[in-house]
Amino acid sequence: MYSCWNKLIVLYTIRLFCIIIIYMKTFCSFTYSVLEPFNTNSQGKKDREKEAMDTLLPTSTAVHEAEKPNYNNNLAFQEKDVDAGALFVLKSKGSWMHCGYHLTTSIVAPPLLSLPFAFTFLGWTAGILCLVIGAATTFYSYNLISLVLEHHAQHGRRQLRFRDMASDILGPRWGRYFVGPTQFAVCYGAVVACTLLGGLYMQAIYVLANPSGNMKLYEFVVIFGCLMLILAQIPSFHSLRHINLVSLILCLAYSACATAGSIYIGDSSKGPKKDYSIKGDTENRVFGIFNAVAIIATTYGNGIIPEIQATLAAPVKGKMFKGLCVCYIVLIFTFFTVAISGYWAFGNEASSLILTNFVDNGNPLLPRWFIYVTNIFTIVQLSAVGVVYLQPTNEVLEQAFGDPRSPEFSPRNVVPRLVSRSLATASATTIAAMLPFFGDINSLIGAFGFIPLDFILPVIFFNMTFKPSKRSPIFWLNVTIAVVFSTVGAIAAVAAVRQIVLDAKNYRLFANV
Repeated sequence: MYSCWNKLIVLYTIRLFCIIIIYMKTFCSFTYSVLEPFNTNSQGKKDREKEAMDTLLPTSTAVHEAEKPNYNNNLAFQEKDVDAGALFVLKSKGSWMHCGYHLTTSIVAPPLLSLPFAFTFLGWTAGILCLVIGAATTFYSYNLISLVLEHHAQHGRRQLRFRDMASDILGPRWGRYFVGPTQFAVCYGAVVACTLLGGLYMQAIYVLANPSGNMKLYEFVVIFGCLMLILAQIPSFHSLRHINLVSLILCLAYSACATAGSIYIGDSSKGPKKDYSIKGDTENRVFGIFNAVAIIATTYGNGIIPEIQATLAAPVKGKMFKGLCVCYIVLIFTFFTVAISGYWAFGNEASSLILTNFVDNGNPLLPRWFIYVTNIFTIVQLSAVGVVYLQPTNEVLEQAFGDPRSPEFSPRNVVPRLVSRSLATASATTIAAMLPFFGDINSLIGAFGFIPLDFILPVIFFNMTFKPSKRSPIFWLNVTIAVVFSTVGAIAAVAAVRQIVLDAKNYRLFANV
């Protein structure tokens, strides 16, 4: 047994480091070499100095003004027309390391524990290939968004929100009626999903500790919602930097626990018989493939790259790339190890959340303390992820009800902030308790939200902003990405809706699943 254990450790270690070396070398050099002609940093010292001045956020100036004890002079606010959402929520004070914390929390989150389940629809080859393509495409796309944001910032129009980008590049209607609502739905849906997942993991601990207990899932969802209610009052995105550092450590911790637990069970007689065949008839297999693609897209999804870049202190040049490198190093260590070890251990019996496989009919396959610790790590990180995805909602609420001419912590701003954020969190908790079907929600969010925002729009923004030659490889690479993922997204949306229809017979409000 121990020799087999050692072989597995060596195998996964070699595999992991090969992936890291090849991936980082290839895509870092690709980003720098292919996108260098579009990088405005190469325009010389004068342009860099100009950018340093131009990219100073109106919000940064306004924030400094707001911190002064004298608020009688409102001329700066009138001239710069700063809204309260940008002023109070999207403060530009962070470093590239803080950016890395935010990116890691928003991407490397507990939905990665669904990756072995996605593999059950894809198998080994297609599963690993989809993981690699997802990592490569999102790393590339997020860098494109960053370059577009830097370009507009240099020309005196630093865009703080996704809808601002869409309005400037595609037109006001695209920002107001498509990108804005889509991002809001995706981010708020992520808050709902995090709240539901938090309740599910709390219930898992409770059931394992007290099998005869009578508490229901919705009660745990409400408890987690109360934690979210407290964290939702944190004033700004930048204020989450220390929480998101803890979140980064926690995602490494529970991913390591999930990987170690899967290998232990898979190497023992406690686990199920390994079967890697894909279940179902031809129709179910085809739709299952696109459902799995939607799950993987959700796992890699972010949807708030402009808002994260808005937290960077000027000048922003190159900081986002460093933050993405931090994020994707963590991502490779977590996504690939959890997906490969989980699918290896449980095969096509892998559940929608791999930690569920650690308990078989109420009997733990691992020491109870190990399962408790893993679930606690996951629950705590979920609270950080939920608060990160609540920021676009907070920004919209602050813009609607806040007053930029009053101090940030004056009663005029604190009262509407407390009420609106509390109502938003309570609504998300209610939805999570009423509709506790995470798997279907996960694929639906990926198909309708994350694929357009993270795979399609970045390449469109880049081509429309920089207008590369139609003979250049980068133009056709971007067109190919847009066409392929538009097709995949449309089919994945159909597959997600179909799965919801099939599962509708099992839906009950406040179900104890």
